[in-house]
Amino acid sequence: MIRKPAVAGLFYDKNPSELKKTIEWCFNHKLGPGKVPELGISDDPNKDNIYGAVVPHAGYSYSGPIAAHAYCEIVENGFPETFIILCPNHTGLGTGISIFKEGIWSTPLGNIEVDEEFAEEMIINSDLIDSDTSAHIREHSCEVHLPFLQYFSNDFKIVPIVIWMQDMESGSDIANSITKTAKKLGRSILMIASTDLTHYESKQIAEKKDKLILDAISNMDEHSLLKAVEDFRISMCGYGPTIAVIKASRSLGAKKGKILKYATSGDISGDLSSVVGYCSAIFD
Repeated sequence: MIRKPAVAGLFYDKNPSELKKTIEWCFNHKLGPGKVPELGISDDPNKDNIYGAVVPHAGYSYSGPIAAHAYCEIVENGFPETFIILCPNHTGLGTGISIFKEGIWSTPLGNIEVDEEFAEEMIINSDLIDSDTSAHIREHSCEVHLPFLQYFSNDFKIVPIVIWMQDMESGSDIANSITKTAKKLGRSILMIASTDLTHYESKQIAEKKDKLILDAISNMDEHSLLKAVEDFRISMCGYGPTIAVIKASRSLGAKKGKILKYATSGDISGDLSSVVGYCSAIFD
């Protein structure tokens, strides 16, 4: 199966040359890292291995510069064999946890293979994950990450997972499955939790709420994260993917979380009355 782009021309450019220019704009933006990194080349000799990341998934003109901070670290760290991309379900289609088990994902920058062996093994190692493509067909929150990675290389595979059941039990099941599968197959992986933070509140309120999420991510404390979401009704769309990535990163060896950048859509648009919060973070 070939999964064709759903949001090319909407969330990002569908023309390949313009898309590359936009990605470069994201890296060089004043809210971005200020440089376009080189694959596998870091100026930090003591850099730790990156196990997971938290990356926003809005249109590039809004969240791209913030997302570029995570990609800068990932690129300089060197690509793994497989990216596990965990996303919230915005469309309501599909099952509780839907994995895209086999085929190809197409973007304006080329095709990416699904790691079929890894996906199949994840299903075996899980009580909750289903093979389901319907959740992925119109979902944007995996797709938008791919051109950022393809800008630097197409030599990797992906395992896309769309998560409707965002709770601790589901997050634990996914994390356990990823950990068992990675260890059994000896596969080098990097997990991406695709999420935006507070939606459509004033910048002042969004920053206050999002500080609770940022603290939980920094501390790799999935329980505090879920409690903050529930107690303060934080409209973070991908808290389930973030819980799973924290747990799996810790199981695979991550010792700390690091917030790379936080900003809101208002910092780009100038409208501070109704913003969406974005953060880039890594677990290493």
